[in-house]
Amino acid sequence: MAAEASNTTASADWGKANFNDIYDCPDPRTYFATLRSLDYQIPHHGQAVFRALAHALRRLHPDRAPLNVVDLCCSYGINTALLNYRVSLADLSTRYTSHDLSVLPARHLAAEDRTFFAAHRRTEAATATGIDSAARAVGYARAVGLLDHAFAENLEVTEPSPALRRTLADTDLITVTGGVGYVFTRTFTRLLDCMPTPPWVAAFVLRTVPYQPIADLLARSGLVTEKLTTRTFRQRRFADSAERHAAFDALAVNGLHTADKEADGYYHTDLYVSRPPADIAALPLAHLL
Repeated sequence: MAAEASNTTASADWGKANFNDIYDCPDPRTYFATLRSLDYQIPHHGQAVFRALAHALRRLHPDRAPLNVVDLCCSYGINTALLNYRVSLADLSTRYTSHDLSVLPARHLAAEDRTFFAAHRRTEAATATGIDSAARAVGYARAVGLLDHAFAENLEVTEPSPALRRTLADTDLITVTGGVGYVFTRTFTRLLDCMPTPPWVAAFVLRTVPYQPIADLLARSGLVTEKLTTRTFRQRRFADSAERHAAFDALAVNGLHTADKEADGYYHTDLYVSRPPADIAALPLAHLL
């Protein structure tokens, strides 16, 4: 049973550069062209982690086949592409910034992508549900086959639609690589309310954003949250000095040091994985990753 609703949210204004114009385009080309220049890499790290988690889930719960994975703040379906298809983030970045594809109308690119992804699908692919407030981005991911279920809904603002509630009921794993802060406890409360059995949750969270309120919420649903302590993961380079200074100020307020982390010029994320105690006992995080 999910914890009761909370009005606690994280501010979406923590000094990050504004990239709103790339998140809801007719296709992913502008998104990749913009973020490639900043060495955007967090989905690459997510690929290895999410595949390891999916493999572990299938080992511990062989009755769950195929797995049902929900990608929160899914954008153009990038995390799903990396989970379910034989592609890398570098492959996608090269594809969507290539001259040959740059001249195609969006509908022709979508047709090319449907063929491309169908030829690269992995046999152990999960059933993928994507949730994002960016309707065109989610629609593109669904149109090219990356998402089995696509929902353009903002759960910070509204309750899940009946269709989304039905789809979420059998969720095995929730993934998110950059949305925490834009979505917070209200979204996670509404997700858990749709799920009779709490799923695993894997979140890459900027070190400038607090995760404890979400971990506390998940704990009230019976999930124990572990933080990977052996390393952090780069998200992307700072866009400018103002963004860098804002990040350093936010980290200082929380008593966090930047040496060997943000001092290298990149945002860094922590990885949090939340699971039932029995699953943690059967497969500790250190062994899993």
